[in-house]
Amino acid sequence: MTTAMGAALRRIQLGNALSAFGNGFTVPYLYVYVAKVRDLGASTAGIVLAMLAVAALVVLPFTGRAIDRRGPLPVAVVGTFAAALGALGLGLSTNEPMVIASTVAMGAGIAIIQPALATMIVWCSTPVTRSRAFATQFFLNNLGLGIGGLIGGLLVDESDPASFVRLFAIEAVMFLVLGAAVATVRLPKAPKVEDEVPVEPRAEGAWRALLADRRMLWLCLLGFVLFFACYGQFESGLAAYATEVTRIEPSTLGIALAANTAAIVMAQFVVLKLVERRRRSRVIAVVGLIWTVAWLAAGLSGLVHGAQAVATGLLISTYMLFGVGESLLSPTVSPLVADLAPSRLIGQYNSVFALVKQLALAVGPAVGALLVGHGAAAPYIVMLILCALGISALALRLGRLLTPAQDNPRATATPVEVPVKDEVACVA
Repeated sequence: MTTAMGAALRRIQLGNALSAFGNGFTVPYLYVYVAKVRDLGASTAGIVLAMLAVAALVVLPFTGRAIDRRGPLPVAVVGTFAAALGALGLGLSTNEPMVIASTVAMGAGIAIIQPALATMIVWCSTPVTRSRAFATQFFLNNLGLGIGGLIGGLLVDESDPASFVRLFAIEAVMFLVLGAAVATVRLPKAPKVEDEVPVEPRAEGAWRALLADRRMLWLCLLGFVLFFACYGQFESGLAAYATEVTRIEPSTLGIALAANTAAIVMAQFVVLKLVERRRRSRVIAVVGLIWTVAWLAAGLSGLVHGAQAVATGLLISTYMLFGVGESLLSPTVSPLVADLAPSRLIGQYNSVFALVKQLALAVGPAVGALLVGHGAAAPYIVMLILCALGISALALRLGRLLTPAQDNPRATATPVEVPVKDEVACVA
């Protein structure tokens, strides 16, 4: 990888980290802000949270085509301006229409940014260095969110709406910083992907080409189950189970989420060294097993009566195990999406996978809250254990469809293709 590519990637990663830092200021407090600070009620707060996902679902089908036609850089800049406008609008909104309109702008902007940044990372990396690049992005995202949330908690005051205006203003500025960072990036003229992979002839048209790609369809199915069984449960089903069945204090959920972030931050580069030369499909299968143990621990936490400390420890361990699994996914799933895509459809593939994630994040909370809220805690845990085992089965099935270069780029690379000095420079 050239020095120019390394410099471009560092700038992208720095902007992305600062954006996550700004996002962390508001994400934990959005519900409280709408429902209580602006006194718009729980129903409006629920609509606001739903509109974040709806806005993403609306714009993502068009984002991929825009990226592939115009390039990821201008699309990312547009997304940052939309997100900044939405964040600032949320801080200044005092009525329901303004809050919802601002939420739509921010949700659409964030949805546009994600596949555009993923495509930029693909353009600034090679199949061999891509896993480390995406792992770095995931690490910085979580670190930024964690630090932002911690500082935001010190600044926020539920009795003072002006404190929330400051938080949203900081978030808006960080989105603009990301926009400025990516606007000054000099991207390579062409993405570094293997055009001969995949090898089957492709139908004309982006969507028909993607739907004809059996491996990508399997990966999308796997991705839906992954996001449904983890991220789709954090803010609803698992939180409800923790408070209603395990009977922990709501404040302990903050500790559990902090444990999740800590596990990611501590494990990310340790596990990266372990998985870089291993088959991606088998690494994802291991994630399924880890999350099976996590859901078993969650289930046990609801069965331990009279030993609240043990129950709380089991639940916190669930969040930590999720973090370990997430750190294994970051260097495997996103790079695999890029390596499945032909060069002319990288943006489309990234956008479709982001769309699958948003669908899982929309369905997951609804299913989780419905089951736990209606007293079906045991079926809820059983369902997610089966989902976790399904991840392992789907990953192994996908592995049989992948080429050696897709499943393990480092194992098929020649020593000349892996210049250690440049790879380190790229992510330093």
